[in-house]
Amino acid sequence: MNDVSATIDRMIEEVVRREGGLVERPGESGGPSKFGITQATLARSLGSTATALDVEALSPDRARQIYRRDCYHSPRIDRLPARIQPLIFDGALAHGPGCAIAFVQRVCNLAGFGQLAVDGVCGPKTIRAAHDAAWAMKDWLLAALVEERRNFYRAIVERDPSQAIFLDGWLARLRAFDPPMERLVA
Repeated sequence: MNDVSATIDRMIEEVVRREGGLVERPGESGGPSKFGITQATLARSLGSTATALDVEALSPDRARQIYRRDCYHSPRIDRLPARIQPLIFDGALAHGPGCAIAFVQRVCNLAGFGQLAVDGVCGPKTIRAAHDAAWAMKDWLLAALVEERRNFYRAIVERDPSQAIFLDGWLARLRAFDPPMERLVA
């Protein structure tokens, strides 16, 4: 198994472990979830409607397949620089792949690495700009992407104050992706 395969396998295993079994939280969009796969995500993956019973019957192996195909390979997160893949993959799980790719596009634009359309599509220009930014910015690119996502969470709460109950958990999950300060000052 090569390093990239091992990395995505570790990322997926972490999600399946962290998300665990069946969860139904009032106020969260997407319906019930299992292993982090929401009812809405399962329906998209199946190409048809999915019921709460379909979610309940979801196996860990099927969840892994959905993550690998729909949240990593299909949106082309696997083509982005390795140092940002875990954060962008996690963003794809939390907000959808298009939103996660849009974070990359906005940050690359703001950092002067392209005039990318912020359309959530990981095409050749986005891939090239992300690699150029990763080469030049090193861990500062990761730090900028984490901050972009923090701002996204704050905007969610600003638009809908009922979501404030989730903010501390969202930000705690995001802190796991902050690069160590010593890597930023070196």
